[in-house]
Amino acid sequence: MIGALQRRYETYFADRPGVPFAVADAGAQPHRFGAGDPLFTITVRDPRAAKALTSLDQFGVAVAYLEGWLDVDGDLGEALRMRTFFHDIHPIKWLSQFAPALVKGRKASDREAISHHYDEDSEFFLSFLDERHRCYTEGVFASDDEPLEDAMTRKMDLAYDALGLEPGDHVLEIGGGWGAWVEYAGKRGVEVTTLTLSKESERYLAKLIADEGLPARVVREHVFAYTSRTRYDAIVNMGVTEHLPNYRATIRKYAELVKPGGHVYLDALAMRRKHNISTFMSRYVYPGGQSPLLLHEYLHEVARSPFELISLQDDRHNYYLTCLLWAQRLDARRDEIVARWGEPLYRRFRLFLWGSAAGFDTGLVQAYRWVLRMPEGAAA
Repeated sequence: MIGALQRRYETYFADRPGVPFAVADAGAQPHRFGAGDPLFTITVRDPRAAKALTSLDQFGVAVAYLEGWLDVDGDLGEALRMRTFFHDIHPIKWLSQFAPALVKGRKASDREAISHHYDEDSEFFLSFLDERHRCYTEGVFASDDEPLEDAMTRKMDLAYDALGLEPGDHVLEIGGGWGAWVEYAGKRGVEVTTLTLSKESERYLAKLIADEGLPARVVREHVFAYTSRTRYDAIVNMGVTEHLPNYRATIRKYAELVKPGGHVYLDALAMRRKHNISTFMSRYVYPGGQSPLLLHEYLHEVARSPFELISLQDDRHNYYLTCLLWAQRLDARRDEIVARWGEPLYRRFRLFLWGSAAGFDTGLVQAYRWVLRMPEGAAA
């Protein structure tokens, strides 16, 4: 194991600054890699972890962490910034991502994938989300040390203003989550119809709407299957574009549902190559056909549509700060989370949130928010 890691260390850091870290069998003296104090230490607690590390397989190492066969002490974010130290070559991954959609159909496959991630107890997600809006996508920060709650309020304000909304308008939201937009817009007199595929989200949203007396309703249905007798003043999609990789069909659906003169607000994480998510993400976090936004392909489809692109902002640093704060909040409540929902769920989301923060920070992952407008007189 040590020999394999040492050889990889020498080649990986041959043309980049070295990152000092250590590896140790439980109870043994750690072996150090690189110069300086280790930023993190990988402790091997099971022979299967040693096998995974020796193989230099990123997915195998992730599974070893999920199973508790190894631990990472110190800066987990720093460890995940060098994830490409390990290889992630799994051609069969493509089948696990897209075979369900081919066999079961896109809508059924999406429903299963969304349920896998979102149908945990709502209280689990609320343990690390912002306490004011419960928003499960990036905030917009005025400074790196701004509270998460204020960044989320700014994000709601920006979306509301970008859509040009007024009391009495009717908005379609795609992906209701835990009611951030429903509550924010509803309390300003905007009627909201929110779509979700998650039973737990539907339950939470229905209770929130009833308890707060909001002018809103929740519908558990895929946007591609959803129909409306009237068209909406605006559409909001915060973080669901990643689950709708057929851009042409999605934009066509927006054109069907929004009024001429209406706007569509969207934000999403992005990568430079489509379907480039890790094997860990595709198996344990978002199984199915989830794919980060590929901006140039999306904009190509916008150009083919009647929509105008009104604005486009880079949100990568905002998403980094958001994931960093989520990860810190998750860790701060570790004991409670493990007691209520178990160690495996805590480890899965710890790897997901710290890994996401590292991905945004290093530029492996990007993020954008943008606004489309349907011109007056345009045909759907």
